Amino acid sequence: MTRELRTFLTFQGGRATEALDLYRSVFDDFELVSVSHYGPDGPGAEGTIIAARFRLAGSEFGCADSPIDHPWGFTPAVSLWIECTDDTEQQRLFDRLSEDGQVYMPLGDYGFSPRFGWVGDPFGVTWQLNLG
Repeated sequence: MTRELRTFLTFQGGRATEALDLYRSVFDDFELVSVSHYGPDGPGAEGTIIAARFRLAGSEFGCADSPIDHPWGFTPAVSLWIECTDDTEQQRLFDRLSEDGQVYMPLGDYGFSPRFGWVGDPFGVTWQLNLG
């Protein structure tokens, strides 16, 4: 029996703490549920995240710093969808998440939504922002 389904983000280069700091500053309802860090005996660099759980926009996520250097990172093929209730909030999220990141689709009317945008944050996590 399946007990739980949670999106899990694997960061490289010790950037999980930076990502959590960004998400905390962007989302008003961000909540850090738990976090544990590597100590001096590793296998990850001391102070990097072994595992963290956090909530934002009504969903729970997990994340970690990988102690292993992988040849892959995040891809836009999997993204996080956010339903925004007003265009001011959507614009704020778009601006903050794309800062030092990448814009895949600028905010606009693409036929399936009156206003939609798709961005990659500075860590490569992609966000689809829909005005619903």
